[in-house]
Amino acid sequence: MSKTPALVAVDWGTSSFRLWLMSADGTVLAEHRSHEGMSEVAERGFEPVLETHLAALSAADHLPVVICGMAGSRQGWVEAGYIDTPADVTTIGETATIVPGTARRIIIIPGLAVRSEAEPDVMRGEETQLLGAHLEMPGGERYCMPGTHSKWVSMDGATVTAFETFMTGELFSVISGKTILRHSTGDGSVDANDPAFLTGVRDGWNQPAKTTHHLFSIRAGQLLHDHQASDNRARLSGLLIGAEFAGAGISGDEQVGLVASGALQRLYHAALTECGVKVRGIEADVAVRRGLLESWQRFSNTNGDRQDQ
Repeated sequence: MSKTPALVAVDWGTSSFRLWLMSADGTVLAEHRSHEGMSEVAERGFEPVLETHLAALSAADHLPVVICGMAGSRQGWVEAGYIDTPADVTTIGETATIVPGTARRIIIIPGLAVRSEAEPDVMRGEETQLLGAHLEMPGGERYCMPGTHSKWVSMDGATVTAFETFMTGELFSVISGKTILRHSTGDGSVDANDPAFLTGVRDGWNQPAKTTHHLFSIRAGQLLHDHQASDNRARLSGLLIGAEFAGAGISGDEQVGLVASGALQRLYHAALTECGVKVRGIEADVAVRRGLLESWQRFSNTNGDRQDQ
């Protein structure tokens, strides 16, 4: 027997758009993905883009939409604000922002903030993944969420007690594409089992203070020893990830929940294992869908049928 659509769940990032048509129990009935992230649709308008995807799925007009990610940023659709840490992720849906002036009910989940003067930090979208990860594999105290801006999160039960962001993915993109190393690293993917990658991880982790020297050595190694571009690219990736681990305080004898998918999941799983970490993994899409569903249910229970606030 087919299930009835009850909710539209959306993860709307800076450069990507993921939408799932879901039943009340979280079963995915249909999905749409595109590169229509915040930066792509700001001029076109968020609502027209969303409705185009919903029309393609024949989603009924009464279906509510719950959104996480950069659509709730200051430059997004409607600013959803931040909840200060420590924060209980099971409650994030209660303070979701209702998008005004739309025919259907649309809410956007708030982000989380560390309001330290010395080391302020923010996340938007990952809080929803954290909720899903906590519910799917409870008991975790430390989570790694790799990406353009990787997040390392400490939790006490459902409460996020602290988190730190590392610009690892963005640095890899800039260094390999915009610096002198572009002549040495080439293009293409990195193999998680490449010895050059794993050696880079160990060097970056054990000697983070020498990272900028190790980076230049990639160039020197090509000039003096004819090191190949694929190995150089793998080493660059490993060095940056290893330095991230050092910054996150990885000691090599802990357990970490890895919330990731695809190539990043493979790279970080191999890198963490190389450093002696016991990895508990959850697919990022599974986590964010669970978090969106739970957030909508919490919002509904708290706000009833109100259409505005």
